[in-house]
Amino acid sequence: MPYLPAFIAPSRFTDPAAALAKVREIYDGSIAHLRNAMQRFVAGETLPGHVRACYPFVRVQTDTVSRLTSQDGAQLSYGFVAGPGRFETTLSRPDLYADYYLEQFSLLLKNHQVELEIGTSSQPIPVHFSFAENDHVEGSLSAQRRQLMRDVFDLPDLAAMDDGIANGTYEPRPGEPQPLSLFTAPRLDYSLQRLRHYTGTAPEHFQNFVLFTNYQFYIDEFVRLGHEAMADPDSDYVAFVEPGNVVTRRVGMPAGAGDELGKVPPRLPQMPAYHLMRADRTGITMVNIGVGPANAKTITDHIAVLRPHAWIMLGHCAGLRNTQQLGDYVLAHGYVREDHVLDEELPLWVPIPALAEIQVALEAAVSQVTQLKGAELKGIMRTGTVASTDNRNWELLPDNGPQRRFSQSRAVALDMESATIAANGFRFRVPYGTLLCVSDKPLHGEIKLPGMANHFYRERVDQHLRIGIRAIELLREQGVDQLHSRKLRSFAEVAFQ
Repeated sequence: MPYLPAFIAPSRFTDPAAALAKVREIYDGSIAHLRNAMQRFVAGETLPGHVRACYPFVRVQTDTVSRLTSQDGAQLSYGFVAGPGRFETTLSRPDLYADYYLEQFSLLLKNHQVELEIGTSSQPIPVHFSFAENDHVEGSLSAQRRQLMRDVFDLPDLAAMDDGIANGTYEPRPGEPQPLSLFTAPRLDYSLQRLRHYTGTAPEHFQNFVLFTNYQFYIDEFVRLGHEAMADPDSDYVAFVEPGNVVTRRVGMPAGAGDELGKVPPRLPQMPAYHLMRADRTGITMVNIGVGPANAKTITDHIAVLRPHAWIMLGHCAGLRNTQQLGDYVLAHGYVREDHVLDEELPLWVPIPALAEIQVALEAAVSQVTQLKGAELKGIMRTGTVASTDNRNWELLPDNGPQRRFSQSRAVALDMESATIAANGFRFRVPYGTLLCVSDKPLHGEIKLPGMANHFYRERVDQHLRIGIRAIELLREQGVDQLHSRKLRSFAEVAFQ
């Protein structure tokens, strides 16, 4: 017999805030049930049955393809279902996603003039996803007791976490509802756990604008700028968070709940994240993804569940044109995907378009930070195709094949991460952009040497990072509603952003 929490009957709502409150009630009751049962299990009790608690769901049903929209709402590329039918998704972490859920609920109600149904789904919450941020009760279990967990609790089920909806390959079985969101609740929870592991920071700290880099030099400068902002009482940023959830508040601000739990880790995580936070979550998160397309795919797979407004790659690249100089910038408007890590999820025949809003912001930021315009600006920045490869030593291949393909594609720069980040942005409907800095020109005899590299890093890192930050400021100022392009959404798309 299952050991379940008290049943909460499904309800219908025309008020988005009331619908969200019901989601919280169901989710909080389920989590409390699992935590209580886990504490009893750790204490050695025999529980009265298989412990189970399920995620809340939201459901909407329409009978027509028409929808009502205001002039403002008509410009949005999300917030409505594709046509008549029943649409549903499971929900998790209403504490973290409250503003997001409230927006999605409001748009559905406004566009379709129907009720939202909120209830308890049949999808179990894995017990691992019920633990609080600093809750490690399972660590005191004996090996024998830990083995029994599978008999007593629901554990993560990878079959419930695939990306078929995002990939466009998911087809509901007869009688099943169509999806409302790209991600089911178990997929959300899985990625939130992975973000803690890979970045060393809690998902709550992530901001809606994300910068990726492949060099620690950029992170060092971002840390300096973060602490500089915290020393400024007039800064728009309210906190700076480093790995280990070490929080520095803006001068004059009181400590927040949980700040005291932050602790500098004995070693940095695989892809450390740093968060320059604003009260409305429109600050900047910066992640050092390290080298290679595998890392780039891994971290964007997980950050995507946070539904950021945009992510931008700031990194180094090999310049492929003789006219380029070390320190020149490359604004990517196309990508050659030789990274291979997304070939199964996103076939190579799918084009990865440049997004006008991101491109304009990046070009304007380069101009504003460098104080160059017109021909002078073109002298240090080239717009063109960026090729990304999974072979760091492509120069050593004997048949000259990569060089030929790069030439045929008109590529102007080469790196290992940018195409992956852009392609995963396209796949997960997250606006993306790339601004790279030429650090070597292997085809023209200019390879990285220690002295050259040190000089290059000192000269360019600060400027490049400030350009990325300025681009985000410009995107924020123009309004995030302009960002979520229809280019990223299909003709049969889920309603949630």
